[in-house]
Amino acid sequence: MDRVALRGLKARGHHGVFPKEREEGQTFIVDLVLGLDTRAAAADDDLAKTVHYGIVAEEVVAVVAGDPVDLIETLAERIAQTCLKHEGVHEVEVCVHKPDAPIAVPFDDVTVTITRSRV
Repeated sequence: MDRVALRGLKARGHHGVFPKEREEGQTFIVDLVLGLDTRAAAADDDLAKTVHYGIVAEEVVAVVAGDPVDLIETLAERIAQTCLKHEGVHEVEVCVHKPDAPIAVPFDDVTVTITRSRV
């Protein structure tokens, strides 16, 4: 399976279990790896035969900016399902970063990574 990766998609969301996170929001960063077969697109040089990663990026940002959830695990699942709606995408790896998570000790990042595929 071929891979198309989008790294560092940024959007402001209001996800989290604490009221301050819901009220103020914070920046979330998403990395995606889409699994698909690009041979037909490459052979015909045809965008319609692959995934339009610009559209996927816009949809993922809309999910992050959309309805709030408590857990980034839930957010990652919503993002994965959005990606799998694209006909050519057979598998997706989603990594959601929450660099401003409310943690009382110094840290660089919090991430949740999931992999989902068509069944």
